[in-house]
Amino acid sequence: MNTRTILPRLGVLAATVALMSACSGGMTEDQPAPEGGQPAAEQTEDGAMASDDGGESSDDAAMDPAANLVGAGCEDYAAMVPDGAGSVEGMAQDPVSVAASNNPMLTTLTSAVSGELNPDVNLADTLDGDEFTVFAPVDDAFAAVPEADLSALAADSDALSGVLTYHVVPGQLSPDEVAGTHTTVQGEELEVTGEGDDLMVDGAAVICGGVTTQNATVYLIDTVLMPPSMAEQG
Repeated sequence: MNTRTILPRLGVLAATVALMSACSGGMTEDQPAPEGGQPAAEQTEDGAMASDDGGESSDDAAMDPAANLVGAGCEDYAAMVPDGAGSVEGMAQDPVSVAASNNPMLTTLTSAVSGELNPDVNLADTLDGDEFTVFAPVDDAFAAVPEADLSALAADSDALSGVLTYHVVPGQLSPDEVAGTHTTVQGEELEVTGEGDDLMVDGAAVICGGVTTQNATVYLIDTVLMPPSMAEQG
């Protein structure tokens, strides 16, 4: 083929336990409350300040699926899918294969992993059965592959399975820990370089990454990746 690129919550509980322990050892029943009758701010183990006045805590912010997104295309993604099952918030509610199927930018990938392209290659249950990091080529990435090459790939069960699993890494890697060399489910390694909005995966640009699902962290990429061994054959 003539291309290299074809296919948090225990924090609140911990802080509360730490605070109760500190109170039992450092205060007595006769110790007065702070002047003014207002509750004092409480400092957690990580230095974050929490209060009893109903203010938003750092853990509340961490529950926002959009809090840790990276990539120059995240705004465009949000504009295209502002809400619903295919949005960033919506994808967080479902297993990765279901979440991807709801994303209008991932229709070709969904067809490939669900057995629609080749009935002998259905990876949906596998992808939903453990924690993964998924580098997901968007539809435009598949459109850039010559039609003859894509058709040949779809007809070859082993090759298609190999290409698809090369896009999957065991375990969930957040944007601040994804850089580096990782062994894929396919068995060969891929390399993630850069940081923030400039992340690259084997030379493919991350459009929007850190998108969470029930069991996976997804990075939308602009190119279909190819395992090194298959690139050599092509």
